[in-house]
Amino acid sequence: MFGRSENVDVDLFLEWRVKVKNLIVKVAGENSEHYKEFSKAEGSSSWSGSLTKFKALKAVFLATKEDFDGGYLSSYKAIVQAEVFDTELEQAYELLKSGYYVAAAVIGGVVLETALRELCGREIIPHGKMDKMNADLTKAGVYSKIVQKQITAFAGIRNSAAHGNKEEFTKGDVEQMLPAIEQFLAVNLD
Repeated sequence: MFGRSENVDVDLFLEWRVKVKNLIVKVAGENSEHYKEFSKAEGSSSWSGSLTKFKALKAVFLATKEDFDGGYLSSYKAIVQAEVFDTELEQAYELLKSGYYVAAAVIGGVVLETALRELCGREIIPHGKMDKMNADLTKAGVYSKIVQKQITAFAGIRNSAAHGNKEEFTKGDVEQMLPAIEQFLAVNLD
């Protein structure tokens, strides 16, 4: 209290803390040790000035970055989910190959909707109908309007298939849909 303290620019420090905290939530989650330690260091009162607090927070950030770079932040949920997506898409491809393109479209659509729900969870966007989640994810900048339009088309194919309206789409549509969903997963969920 009576000693010398070193400080950093208050506004820049706040901006950095918000960005880092958001990044930690996105890559590690709010229940991670990384987030808990960052919050604890952020909340600690120190008489030694903001430079000391910055150094403590920076240490947590660097530990998180090291774990991320090392691949240690992949959750079991993400690993299992990737496996489920792969398995479901394999089933859809097999059904398509066997001539059951309507069933393949339904399964492909389920994979896509599940992926949208996962992305909404990551972005803290409420779950809802597929077109609402799609619009919200586009608005949040997760992907482009072009991707949004593709997802809308695939949702239409899935809905037509699920309601037995196979005259509204073709086997060729499903043949384009499945690899595009696979690509979407690779780009957005890895």
